[in-house]
Amino acid sequence: MAQLEQQLFTSGLPVEALMEKAALAVSRRLLEQHGPALRQSGALVLVGPGHNGGDGLVIARELHLAGIATAIWSPFERHKPLTAAHLRHGQWLGIPLLQRLPDAGGPELWIDALLGIGQQRPAGEMIETLLAARQHQRPQRLMAVDVPTGLCADSGRPISHHPAAAHTTYCIGLIKRGLVQDRALAWVGELERVDLGWPQALLERLLEGHHHQLPLGLAAADALSAPWPAAAPDQGKYGRGRLLVVAGSPAYRGAAQLCLSGASASGCGSLRAAVPEPVAEGLWSVQPHVVLAAALGGHGAGGLDLGSLPAAAMDRLDAVVLGPGLGPGPQPADGAGALEREAQAWERLQHQEALLVLDADGLNRLASGGDAANWLRKRRGPTWITPHAGEFNRLFPDLADRDPLDAAQAAAASSQAAVLLKGARTVIASPDGRRWQLLRAASASARAGLGDVLAGYAAGVGAMAMAVAGRTDTALLAAAALEHAEAGLRLNGAAPMAIAAALQQRIAAK
Repeated sequence: MAQLEQQLFTSGLPVEALMEKAALAVSRRLLEQHGPALRQSGALVLVGPGHNGGDGLVIARELHLAGIATAIWSPFERHKPLTAAHLRHGQWLGIPLLQRLPDAGGPELWIDALLGIGQQRPAGEMIETLLAARQHQRPQRLMAVDVPTGLCADSGRPISHHPAAAHTTYCIGLIKRGLVQDRALAWVGELERVDLGWPQALLERLLEGHHHQLPLGLAAADALSAPWPAAAPDQGKYGRGRLLVVAGSPAYRGAAQLCLSGASASGCGSLRAAVPEPVAEGLWSVQPHVVLAAALGGHGAGGLDLGSLPAAAMDRLDAVVLGPGLGPGPQPADGAGALEREAQAWERLQHQEALLVLDADGLNRLASGGDAANWLRKRRGPTWITPHAGEFNRLFPDLADRDPLDAAQAAAASSQAAVLLKGARTVIASPDGRRWQLLRAASASARAGLGDVLAGYAAGVGAMAMAVAGRTDTALLAAAALEHAEAGLRLNGAAPMAIAAALQQRIAAK
């Protein structure tokens, strides 16, 4: 955003013009969304010394001119010249400038325009104490202009002990990547991008030479541009993808059914399953379209005996998904034979040319063998891994302290696997440097089993791509994650099986 602003100013656009354009757009949003509340209780604009404060003063002016009781509070002695000019004009119009500390429990709607994207130091004890008191006494009664005070726009890390807790953050121009990181969500509230109407060519020029480094936020409409596999009209079931699901264990039987439901929703043509014996017995009655490739036993600790998977079960496949509900691997108490068979199974997986999607306990078992990145690099076929933070840290302990966007990108580069790092705002990274991040998701849909559905769905989509084009693209993994998240939003709080059914309907509508 800073680069874009500099390009605009260098081109001849006055700073004043950009400030007016941005602040007027935010003013319109505030009046559209909160007009009745503003007219009833008024507004208090918290003004900083820089151009974020200038934005706030233009907003204060517009609210005042709209007949809303508006006041200004600015605890700074000096302001940038443009901000100071707007402050003088606001006072000339008759907008009150508070000389005392505002009442944190006041009924007014607070508009936080104290510090913008350049903030690097704490806001100071007085401001932090005031913001904390406001959140305690009047939660959901503060709106942030561009970035909540006390929050780093790049990383999402709190700079202050207590950042401003916003009901809505009106993010001007481009979404700042820190605002969609998991750690920032409690402070950001609802995130709204304020589009300033820039031509697409301008944004494309900004991205030139940087597309491997800049994160791309995924919104619902982006699924339309994904490289979805399209089989020929006369293609039979095997030409629409052949997928083997290895999931579940005596302790986690449901994981197999959930993963198979996700795979079924993908539209994949041929599904096979290697599942625990108790699941295999009734598979025909629950998933009658799934071919049973193997009924597997378990280890003493309750995990699935991966070593008993017949080598023939992995013949003529486009993809394998392995891991949901798998449970722990063999232990020394299971005997040397069990340990050896497990190692042989992983060796076969490494030499297979089909897409391998590793999830959950599949990742934990891989991590327990040491140097997971090296194992992944040696795979003959493409690999997608879908860890949550704990699993990721076990796989890549040297990346545990990095921000999700950077950690996922580094892991993808070192392992040559596509990485889907789960979180409230999931990150997807490709070995070639591309990366994506979901811009929204439903927290109420974060339920046990949801990841099993995603693993199966992504693997099914990947299997279809392998069958149709002979290759995969990490963009497909990102698109699968996006569709999965959007289904969760549509069915806020629904059970995982309902999410799988919603994905099935989505595919049928394409």
